[in-house]
Amino acid sequence: MRLPDLYLASASPRRRELLAQIGLRVEVVSQSVKEHLLDNESPENYVRRLALEKARAGLLMPDTHQQCPVLGADTAVVVDDYILGKPASEAAALAMLKQLSGRTHRVLSAVAVVGKDNLGQDRVETCLSQSRVRFRRIDEQECLAYWHTGEPADKAGAYGIQGLGAAFIEHLEGSYSGVMGLPLFETSELLYRFGIKVLRKNDKDQ
Repeated sequence: MRLPDLYLASASPRRRELLAQIGLRVEVVSQSVKEHLLDNESPENYVRRLALEKARAGLLMPDTHQQCPVLGADTAVVVDDYILGKPASEAAALAMLKQLSGRTHRVLSAVAVVGKDNLGQDRVETCLSQSRVRFRRIDEQECLAYWHTGEPADKAGAYGIQGLGAAFIEHLEGSYSGVMGLPLFETSELLYRFGIKVLRKNDKDQ
């Protein structure tokens, strides 16, 4: 039986697609982590903590082979240090889009990888990607029409950069894939420390 390159402790189809984009064979492992903000926890610490908790929970799943590392990730849309989650209703989505309209917000994407490194030692690595996204001004009718496409319903901040939501984005500074949910540059750097090379030569050839 051929093992995957790594396990993904996330049900997000976008993260799986992004890992496939860089040629990695991934198997999704289920995990259950409560996503709630701790008292006085910053958005940066929040996404880092959740990414690590997801990876560690995935590592404990019975179907996880110990030779393969587990990757966990979490992404947050942040306005004035306030985290915008996934909208629970049309009203919530419209309120989020109104907050984003005509201004710049941050998107934080944390990645955590746990498992054995290329020397067989237990290893834990984390990283954080921060992007700045500016929306053009959008009116209520545009927000409502966007909601009725169905795209915002399962997206943090009520928009998807890889879909129709891209039409709202005036400027992006940072990582496009990070805004999608998994910063590929940072992820590749982490995986390299676990012996997973993405388009790299062997060390002896460098």
